[in-house]
Amino acid sequence: VMKLNFKLLAEIFKCLADETRLKIFYHISQNESSVTAISENLGLSQPLVSHHLKILRNNFLAKTNRKGAFVYYMAGDKNFFSMINKLNALAYEKAAKKYLLEEES
Repeated sequence: VMKLNFKLLAEIFKCLADETRLKIFYHISQNESSVTAISENLGLSQPLVSHHLKILRNNFLAKTNRKGAFVYYMAGDKNFFSMINKLNALAYEKAAKKYLLEEES
């Protein structure tokens, strides 16, 4: 059994707690993309995207692939993408139960 590193986990969750950063991470988990492509697809400014990508890279959630003069970003680890999908499904399940409980009241 692996010992939990609470400090590291907190840093990762803090990094992904920002909605914009989470959207960027989700995007690069599905598509290797340039800053321009990310900003166009998500409707964000390039400086904002670059700022968030730097934070994701510093937390090992994003990595780069240079192709000539272009830099492309991708998820640092596909396991985080899977984790986010599982958390999303759990959130929907909990939200649905809460909604059903509120309707019964």
